[in-house]
Amino acid sequence: MAQDLTPLYIADLSLFTKTLRRSLEAEPAPGHAKLMSLVARAAGYKNTQHAKAQTQPTATVRLSKDSQRALRFMDAQGRMSGWPRRRQVQTLCLWAIWRFLPAKQDLSEAQVNAVLKAQSTFGDHVQIRRSLIENGLMKRTIDGSVYRRIERKPPDDVHLFLRTLLMR
Repeated sequence: MAQDLTPLYIADLSLFTKTLRRSLEAEPAPGHAKLMSLVARAAGYKNTQHAKAQTQPTATVRLSKDSQRALRFMDAQGRMSGWPRRRQVQTLCLWAIWRFLPAKQDLSEAQVNAVLKAQSTFGDHVQIRRSLIENGLMKRTIDGSVYRRIERKPPDDVHLFLRTLLMR
């Protein structure tokens, strides 16, 4: 899935939102292309092509096959909707959940379970918790009473996957 990333600078956010709101009130539920055009016009451009021509394009992004597979296991709200078979795909999905665990904070098992249940829809939060520990994204005390997210910088491929997930 190749994506052209086009930066959008908005000089006056208030004017932008007012213009966009008026455009959206005029017609029911626009499609993707129409919405992009409305956003471009609200930002002061004639259309999407004009916006692209006026900005410096960033590099075209190409997701790895594992990232594309991992996106299939994430629903529209960014929650994990199933457990992937491939370990690399599992790891990408775990990073997506890891970002919701509070940083530098001790958590009880119940608190961790609450986060995991909120960020997954397939009903196996125990598997996710176990895998977060096995992958070095979280640690726990021997008796399992205290859990803590391990602070790590995501690798580049994970960073790209997470950014793509947020843009959906």
